[in-house]
Amino acid sequence: MNPVPIPDRCLGVVIPVYNEEKTLHLIVQKVLSRPEVGELVMVDDCSKDGTWQTMQRLSEGDERIRIFRHEVNRGKGAALRTGFAEVRSELLIIQDADLEYDPDEYPKLLLPIVAGKADVVYGSRFLGSGMHRVLYYWHCVGNRFLTQLSNMFTNLNLTDMETCYKVFRREVMSKIEIEEDRFGFEPEITAKISKMKVALYEVSISYYGRTYDEGKKIGWKDGVRAIWCILKYNLVR
Repeated sequence: MNPVPIPDRCLGVVIPVYNEEKTLHLIVQKVLSRPEVGELVMVDDCSKDGTWQTMQRLSEGDERIRIFRHEVNRGKGAALRTGFAEVRSELLIIQDADLEYDPDEYPKLLLPIVAGKADVVYGSRFLGSGMHRVLYYWHCVGNRFLTQLSNMFTNLNLTDMETCYKVFRREVMSKIEIEEDRFGFEPEITAKISKMKVALYEVSISYYGRTYDEGKKIGWKDGVRAIWCILKYNLVR
């Protein structure tokens, strides 16, 4: 039992979506089953499958859901920029549209903020207490390398900078301008948070990774871009 109760409907969830017709209805069901969730903002980044039609169907009859669509594919960062501009809740979380991250872990992610200790919380796949699907060795090495490189410039001691699960107080996010359109969002926002006087916490989370055959999208080019973003947003800005 949490020492501090998590208020009902305190959380706004932002889901960037691209070609996730197969899993979207499952993750939306899990998100909306959480009592902490007060609103769900989904942004379709010009999917080529039936994602938009699925979003329209899911939004019918539930006032918590609002949906938006990009007419041109712009990337995850751009979809998050659109979503964050629309969300109204005081606490915000990023949720991927696949099934790699479990909404049942929202309470542990929210606890440091609700307890008055944190302004931002990252969910770490590498702290070790949650279940993890065994997958790509070099992908794991790349994630750890990028996190350590980011830490060298931000002077933070994060274990998982590239994690999807990031929770923010609304006033923190309102001060951050997201410039990156793709996966460079992760090092960008970490660099910008490091320059703010906010309390950043990490909590361990489970990770149910998927293969590229199952729809995983991030690739080596995004890793190269992440290195550039670490340098750009820590040194140039």
